[in-house]
Amino acid sequence: MSTSLTGLGALPPVSLEELVGTAALLTRVDRKYVLTPADAAAVLGRLPDARVLTIGDRRTFGYDSLYADTPDLAGYHLAARGRRRRFKVRRRTYTDTGDSWVEVKTRGPRGSTVKERVAADDLAGARGFVDDVLRSSGVGDLTDRELVPVLGTRYSRSTLLLAGARVTVDTDLVWRTPSGGLLPLTDRVVVETKSGSAPSAADRLLWRSGHRPARISKYGTGLAALHPDLPRNRWHATLTRHLQETS
Repeated sequence: MSTSLTGLGALPPVSLEELVGTAALLTRVDRKYVLTPADAAAVLGRLPDARVLTIGDRRTFGYDSLYADTPDLAGYHLAARGRRRRFKVRRRTYTDTGDSWVEVKTRGPRGSTVKERVAADDLAGARGFVDDVLRSSGVGDLTDRELVPVLGTRYSRSTLLLAGARVTVDTDLVWRTPSGGLLPLTDRVVVETKSGSAPSAADRLLWRSGHRPARISKYGTGLAALHPDLPRNRWHATLTRHLQETS
């Protein structure tokens, strides 16, 4: 069932061009929150001066991602242990347009997230780009190691623009295995703030409303949920609270 959030319809629009021009922060600090739809709607309705990305008459857009890792899940294990040189590799497809990008995420200074991407329809065709990013970011040379698809996700996203920050609101998240298994995150909304090192107005409002950042990674949390034999210490609290509550 699709999750509909009240509050988005009342926000003024922002165009894609303005959003990219003022808030495309490739190096940023991300804070994530897992809320019920009711709590998310209550917060969205109180965000100061927020505008929502609007293209045509649409304010919610579909995302489909395919994550790749080494066969022994080197990227996963680095993330599970909170290592500085951790990384993620994925192909992201915007399902409304069919446009696809291969993206590499690494860690920057002071806990920031650095994302680099290139337009590509498949991971294999962008392997040279991936290897260059991993080397230049200090992760290391993986040119002699295979990268294989290990997890897929799909969800719907709305993007809000605030002064000095963006907020993404993801609903109807579903994880999938390469073999076709599905695991939905039901009755939960993932809200992510993207700003500089200082907390945004959205973070401060969430804190005042009793919500604290949660450790959730669409890749790490999903893989841990689907494979209980993997180390899950970094995401144990999120898995125990949110997935068990919604099962």
